[in-house]
Amino acid sequence: MSFRLAALTCAFLLPIGIFLGRWLASARFRGKGLCEALVALPLVLPPTVLGFYLLQSFGREAPFGQLWMSLTGGGLNFTFSGILLASLVANLPFAVQPIQRAFENIPHNLREAAWCSGLSPWQTLLRIELPLVWPGILSAAALTFAHTLGEFGVILMVGGAIDGETRTLAIAIYDRVQAFDEQGAALMAALLLVVSFTTLGVVYGLAGCRRWARG
Repeated sequence: MSFRLAALTCAFLLPIGIFLGRWLASARFRGKGLCEALVALPLVLPPTVLGFYLLQSFGREAPFGQLWMSLTGGGLNFTFSGILLASLVANLPFAVQPIQRAFENIPHNLREAAWCSGLSPWQTLLRIELPLVWPGILSAAALTFAHTLGEFGVILMVGGAIDGETRTLAIAIYDRVQAFDEQGAALMAALLLVVSFTTLGVVYGLAGCRRWARG
């Protein structure tokens, strides 16, 4: 369940992260700081607070919840679809910010040279920019995947702990501790520790490669 949630979160968020990251890196407009603050808000907002607002928004009486029911015939709270949407919101900054920083490191005159050579903006993105920002994209994928595996507060608020539906690894650790199964909790915690450490190694390794390339 946890790996499925993390994989789907990455699959949906990476294209969004590329679009928003490039837009925030290159656009100049009044209110840009507010947009960046909204993207970064899940980083500083307590997970239970974010989960509470999502729980209310997904409810049957809320406009978004009613829209979802009219389209799918089912609700969002305490379902896998609900925790997936919650995960997308909670992990948005992890997907956007590394890609935005990577796009900001591309000199603007490089884009202008590509346009003067006859490339369209889309061709410039695909042929010039994306090959240059792949470390940022990989960092975003690693951070998003690892953070989704360890997410607890938002998932518990929106999905509860339903076996086979919303009970993720982090929630299972909590349940094992509550049941005094310390050995089971320790094994699960060790798995998350290894994944988190590996993720940080990938991210810092890519950052070192970028510094070495610039140097």
